[in-house]
Amino acid sequence: MSAGGQAGAGVAGGDAASAGPPPRGAQLLSALFYGTCSFLLVLVNKALLTTYRFPSPMILGIGQMAATIMILYVSKLNKIIHFPDFDKKIPVKLFPLPLLYVGNHISGLSSTSKLSLPMFTVLRKFTIPLTLLLETIILGKQYSVNIIVSVFAIILGAFIAAGSDLAFNLEGYIFVFLNDIFTAANGVYTKQKMDPKELGKYGVLFYNACFMIVPTLVLSASTGDLRQATEFNQWKNVLFLIQFLLSCFLGFLLMYSTVLCSHYNSPLTTAVVGAIKNVSVAYIGMLVGGDYIFSVLNFVGLNICMAGGLRYSFLTLSSQFKPKPLADEESIPPDLKG
Repeated sequence: MSAGGQAGAGVAGGDAASAGPPPRGAQLLSALFYGTCSFLLVLVNKALLTTYRFPSPMILGIGQMAATIMILYVSKLNKIIHFPDFDKKIPVKLFPLPLLYVGNHISGLSSTSKLSLPMFTVLRKFTIPLTLLLETIILGKQYSVNIIVSVFAIILGAFIAAGSDLAFNLEGYIFVFLNDIFTAANGVYTKQKMDPKELGKYGVLFYNACFMIVPTLVLSASTGDLRQATEFNQWKNVLFLIQFLLSCFLGFLLMYSTVLCSHYNSPLTTAVVGAIKNVSVAYIGMLVGGDYIFSVLNFVGLNICMAGGLRYSFLTLSSQFKPKPLADEESIPPDLKG
């Protein structure tokens, strides 16, 4: 409950930052908060889907949506946060975010269950060039040659690692590339929709979850996913239940921290912080999890990819936290300018 209190405290003063350029402390802390939540959620989900062999990624996603709805609604009732009440214009204002949101959820959980942690984190790096491309097209941003070179290093390393993956799983690759597309599009469109005068960041989170929880539940029932979950034999295992509930709560924290990081920084910075987090996840995955098969070429590709990700992270974050950020590397979005 203390973590929820901290989230609430952050929520209480969140929209105030939209009145002018965000303080650099808030930029850094929101980035660290996002990276920590993302790191912990990947490890917990990996344990649930691989170690315990929980058969239903969709039910896990539904649990995370339910946690988001309950926490935000209770916070609104207690006047910790504010977002507008429902009206018929909200679905129009929000589209296409609900579809991207549920696609991001399901594809992410499905790919986590089918790939080793190192390969999952390498292939997730394709989110970065996709985000860069979408920010250029949708938000009109431009980036320096150094950043573009770092992106190509990330892609090169990912191709080398994927080409020599001895545990190749086509279904896992398809899910993770879909997850990259949904993540990039979700981040950019969330930034576009987070107008404090409209839904605000908490309204975006709440109504996204509300609109998609019932369709996802129906899809889960129609595909047999729900039946597999109800027949799962570990529901009386206290340790499993604790990790399942932890995943639901961390799912809310990840969604909140993603929006917070994009609010104070940008979707690209959020993707970059994810790349830094992936360094830790990938190397931990080589030691635990038991599903990484070592090969020299795969290991070299992993390291090229990680090096490119770290250089990319250094360039964008260091330029952003200078007193006068370079406009071509990380321009301040119009909605954050005073």
